Amino acid sequence: MNPLLGRLHPYPFERWRALTQDLKPPQGLKPINLGIGEPKHATPALIEQALGANLKTLASYPATAGEPELRQACADWLQRRYGVSVDALTQVLPINGSREALFAFAQTVIDPTQPGAIVVCPNPFYQIYEGAALLAGAQTAFANSDPARNFAADWSRIDEATWARTQLLYVCSPGNPTGAVMPLAEWQRLFELSDRHGFVIASDECYSEIYFGDEPPLGGLEAAAKLGRSDFRRLIAFTSLSKRSNVPGMRSGFVAGDAALIKPFLLYRTYHGSAMSGLVQRASIAAWNDEAHVQANRELYRAKFAQVTPLLARALDLRLPNAGFYLWAALPTRNGRPADDVAWAQGLLAQYNVTVLPGSLLARNAHGHNPGEGRVRMALVAPVDECLQAAERIVSYQEGLS
Repeated sequence: MNPLLGRLHPYPFERWRALTQDLKPPQGLKPINLGIGEPKHATPALIEQALGANLKTLASYPATAGEPELRQACADWLQRRYGVSVDALTQVLPINGSREALFAFAQTVIDPTQPGAIVVCPNPFYQIYEGAALLAGAQTAFANSDPARNFAADWSRIDEATWARTQLLYVCSPGNPTGAVMPLAEWQRLFELSDRHGFVIASDECYSEIYFGDEPPLGGLEAAAKLGRSDFRRLIAFTSLSKRSNVPGMRSGFVAGDAALIKPFLLYRTYHGSAMSGLVQRASIAAWNDEAHVQANRELYRAKFAQVTPLLARALDLRLPNAGFYLWAALPTRNGRPADDVAWAQGLLAQYNVTVLPGSLLARNAHGHNPGEGRVRMALVAPVDECLQAAERIVSYQEGLS
């Protein structure tokens, strides 16, 4: 067995199942799950139609590099969305959802022959980053989010000695679970660090199309272009249709950026057997070429958050995020100390049959504390009526604890 497998931590949902396996929620209340970030809005008809019209593609092996038409559709979307120009043949690669690519990318760029290699991650974070680092033979370092700065990662907590050993930096903007969006100045600082120390930046942008203000979130490639880095050196952006188009089961997305990184990543994926089904490719082309369904989906989230957030704010410390479909709520403190988020979430499930994810399960102890402690993540993915019902139960639960 690969000894590095023993370094992996249980996934947050596995830990939560173990923590709740003996709980017996009230049978009279319908279960409502706000714990998993799985889109529940309807899949657009144009995607379903494209799937149904291309069944004959199942008779052929797909190429790992993808059809030229798909890569061009992705490049065209980047131009429309971010105003950046990429070469569809050398700077774009289709992926089977951002999760598998975020993991595989570390296996491509980490040099296991270099002792003490480090992967830097935000904290809290998507646990794939950590798992990818550990199985590539690297160590992890974490930059805690700062509530005083809208949960921006505090990169200043990573010292120069750590940056010097860093081979890969994962960033997530908009962030999971905080919804924070990185501004241009923060990108500039990370690019300067990358130039100084030679590490690669993997930009996870799967929540980019769900936002609440007038300005869409800044993307990594967009930031690079604004700063005169049109070659996107040492930068790869990851995006997906799962949240944008409500097709998490289709497992479709793409990466784009530095051609010098795309080439070896394609080689790795060819050996790994990561080709996207031709059927999914044709449906993905239809999705990337259409914005009407994305705008409609965004309006559904905006309307939902506008109703649910004020209700939950009666009991919890939270505010509308910059983007994404999560609320990152602080629980009321006790004697000046953070509440026990695990115990709070267990009680909510046991008394009101509502599932939320304890924040401490989404983070690691770093720089003296766990930045998820005393918080819970709520995914407002269900229909608005169900989310409102969950919010009412949460308020009742917290009022009963006060």
